[in-house]
Amino acid sequence: MAQARQKHSTSAIEPLKISAFRAIWTAALCTNTGLFIQDVGTAWLMTSLTDQPFMTALLQTAATLPFFILALPAGAFADLFDRRKLVLCAQIWSLLAAATLAFATLSGLTTPWLLLTLTFLLFIGNASGAPAWSALTPELVPRRHLESAIGLGSAGYNLARGAGAAIGGVIVASYGPGWAFGVNACCYSVMIYTLLRWKYRRDASHQSSEHIVGAIRAGIRYVRHSFAMKAILVRTVVFATSCSALWALLPLLARQQLKLNSVQYGIIVSAFGVGTLIGAILQPGLRRKLTLDRMSAVGTILFAGSMAVVACAHDFSVGLVGMLGCGIAWTIKNSSLNVAVQMAAPNWVRARAYSIYLLVFQGCVAVGAIIWGSLATWRGMTDAMLVSSIMLLLGMIAGFWHKLSHAERLNVDESTHWKDPKLTHNVPDAQDGPVMVSVEYIIDPLRADEFLDAIKVLEIQRRRDGAYQWHVFRDLADERKFTETFLVETWGEHLRQHERVTMSDRAAEQNVDSFHMDKLGPKVGHFIAAQSAHAKLTT
Repeated sequence: MAQARQKHSTSAIEPLKISAFRAIWTAALCTNTGLFIQDVGTAWLMTSLTDQPFMTALLQTAATLPFFILALPAGAFADLFDRRKLVLCAQIWSLLAAATLAFATLSGLTTPWLLLTLTFLLFIGNASGAPAWSALTPELVPRRHLESAIGLGSAGYNLARGAGAAIGGVIVASYGPGWAFGVNACCYSVMIYTLLRWKYRRDASHQSSEHIVGAIRAGIRYVRHSFAMKAILVRTVVFATSCSALWALLPLLARQQLKLNSVQYGIIVSAFGVGTLIGAILQPGLRRKLTLDRMSAVGTILFAGSMAVVACAHDFSVGLVGMLGCGIAWTIKNSSLNVAVQMAAPNWVRARAYSIYLLVFQGCVAVGAIIWGSLATWRGMTDAMLVSSIMLLLGMIAGFWHKLSHAERLNVDESTHWKDPKLTHNVPDAQDGPVMVSVEYIIDPLRADEFLDAIKVLEIQRRRDGAYQWHVFRDLADERKFTETFLVETWGEHLRQHERVTMSDRAAEQNVDSFHMDKLGPKVGHFIAAQSAHAKLTT
């Protein structure tokens, strides 16, 4: 395991030597700074328009609900179409929403519900481009730099959080929230300009004949049958639901309990950003020494304790310390989840896998904000945040059964060891089917139980990559003969299975093939439904 960690651990700033990554990273820093300038403006404006914890908490819901709604289709689009163009369109949409909010606020037209609506619309743009943005990172840097690139992305995001919050506090105090929204609109133009200048070469492996609905189904199917992705999502549910209390309640807690002005509020949010930078600096060293599971545990414990400090704080300096700790923990925890997602998903489904992770994360944050806002209305903000801290710690129990180390053990590089079928009839149309694939094994009867245990792994792989039925049959006339069969909806979907097999899959297949007693290897057959336009096909 230590060797695996070292293999993916490089200098934290090595990816910045790559010009394309450096340009995109810099533009993202500017865009995210504008977003957090706006975040301060929306939080301060909402607390000026209403003193209800529930309405303030709904800001978090408005910002995260678009991810819940759009994550799956956005992920499918990102795997099927030009990712640069998708991100570009999303940035233009967000710019228009920010500009509209700036105009409405400067004109004195903004109400609590209009603020929520325009915040929701702005984050529709962010949600639409997020899966494509995440899937671009592995295309910008070599695999050996992937973790460092993800860490730099997180560091840049949180550097923007710190700088944006501080700048936003000053802008709100000096000129009002409307100008904060206007600055955000201008910042989006930096990313738009960079994307227009970027000479993006789309990876040929992204080209697919899949339709959107089919692509979404394939993404869901992959996650459903991936031990690693299911473990990641369980851990995400626990963390995202609980940690949402901080962002849902912080604006009102800062104004009512800590008695802060807008500049101080910007500084306290900046402390979180500084913490995330410290976490990003610490992350490579921790990663060399700790597994993803242990990193996740460290981040969870630190976040729970730091959020409890913020909840109980009645002094500005104490709140700063608590937010600093939350920031460090946030980077450590989220980098472990993000790295696990990148490790668990091959390129053909990476954006869809990330979109499902994003859907779960942001959906839980949206729902959590409503829960903690309601609890704060009933029991007070301090009690609500303390309960969420306790829930974080209790949720660590899930880590005993759902380990991120499943992702660390995978090699999701494309294998390409499945040979194209040699057909004796006309090539079927992509939509013809269903298709049955058979694999015949000759097994020593004394090792039959071992073989059946080993081949169970293949069921998960076949179903994950497209099969809707899978069986193993034993020949009643020859106790040595076993036949594995699986059904796929169409011929086109089966051909896509050939492109989806990973190096880890190949290792599992080689383990099963080692039981086969014939030197020629297992016999593979391809069959298509007789009612289709073509009859039986054989290899």
